[in-house]
Amino acid sequence: MSITIYHVSGTRSMRVIWLCYELDIPCKVDTIDFAKKFRASPGWRAKSPTGKVPAMDDGALTMFESGAMVQYLLDRYGQGQLQPESGTPAGALYLQWCWFAEATFARPLGDIAQHTLVREEKDRIQAVVADGQQRSRTCLEAIEAAVQDSHYLLERFTAADIMMGYSLMLAEKFGLITEDLPATEAYFARLKDRQGYQYAVSV
Repeated sequence: MSITIYHVSGTRSMRVIWLCYELDIPCKVDTIDFAKKFRASPGWRAKSPTGKVPAMDDGALTMFESGAMVQYLLDRYGQGQLQPESGTPAGALYLQWCWFAEATFARPLGDIAQHTLVREEKDRIQAVVADGQQRSRTCLEAIEAAVQDSHYLLERFTAADIMMGYSLMLAEKFGLITEDLPATEAYFARLKDRQGYQYAVSV
């Protein structure tokens, strides 16, 4: 096993680092210079065709999608930990929340980020931010219902919570986790209390 995670603080690479910590998978974290010139370089594009992070090497294998990395590491090294059995109702809900975290929830959060942080002031559209906030609220209400009577998205902590943790980190950054979402506040507090989360956001 020779795993290298190419990382930029505050990005989706924290999911992969967090998972490795939880599973005690040895890995090297390579914090890269994420300047525009580097992102466009042929060497980096060979690892990540879109120029984004994370990327991950495991021996001769290179991957560039955080959710796929999480699932690959679980399947290859997890020994049944942090995911329910595939093909079961619990396994179906696990996949649902993993995909929800990225495909449904992270999308409006990304729109907010683009039009408040990433783009130049002249290119920012407030209507996009407002729409992103509304769609994010709908997602947060779904999470609120899911964790109303549960410590985690499923009956126990799984990698779905790791996937969701990054999205909630962004939501908190944008002030979207409000007092009228008490179960979500408590849920995210539990995630932040985990040593794996704390390590992933510290590197």
